[in-house]
Amino acid sequence: MIAVGIIAPWVSLVGQNSLSFAAENKKGYISVLDKNDGYSFLYPFGWQEVVIEGQDKVFKDVIEPLESVSVNMIPTSKQDIKDFGPPQQVAETLIKKVLAPPSQKTKLISAAERNVDGKTYYTFEFVAQAPNYTRHALSTISIGNGKFYNLTTGSNERRWEKMKDKLTTVIDSFKIFNV
Repeated sequence: MIAVGIIAPWVSLVGQNSLSFAAENKKGYISVLDKNDGYSFLYPFGWQEVVIEGQDKVFKDVIEPLESVSVNMIPTSKQDIKDFGPPQQVAETLIKKVLAPPSQKTKLISAAERNVDGKTYYTFEFVAQAPNYTRHALSTISIGNGKFYNLTTGSNERRWEKMKDKLTTVIDSFKIFNV
C-alpha cells in the first residue's frame, strides 16, 4: 500500500505533458492545459471550477466570488490581434461592449502589447464600478487557431493590493498554442 502511494504519483508525473508539468511547478498555482482549444494558464490554488454559459473555463474563489478567472473564445478570420487596432483602442472597446455590463462605469488603467513565442498578446488593466462594489481586473487577448481568445481575471477593489501579484501571474501565464 505504501509503495502504491509513492509510485502512483511519480508515474502520473512522468506521463504528463512537459508544458503542463512545468506550469504546475509554480508554487500556489494549478495549471490548466486545454489541448482541444489550444491554450494554457495558471490559477491560484483553492479556486474551484464553475460552469458559466458562454465561457470555456471559469475558476472562482469560494469565499471571494469576485476573485475569478475566465477564458472564452470566438471564431475570427483575423490572423493577428493587431488587425483589430492598437492595444488601448481594442481594450476600451472590449471593456465597454463585452467585459463589463453597460450599467457599470468603467475605466481603462493601462494597455500594453507583449510578444510571447512569436505571438502578440494585448494585456490591459481596468476597473468596473457597480452600485455596491468595484471590480479591478486584468485581461489578455490574442488570436490563434482561427479564434479570438480572452482571459480575464480580477478581484474586488478592496482586495486588489493583496491579489494583484497573483492575478498578474495568471495573466502572464496565459499561452496559446497550435492545435
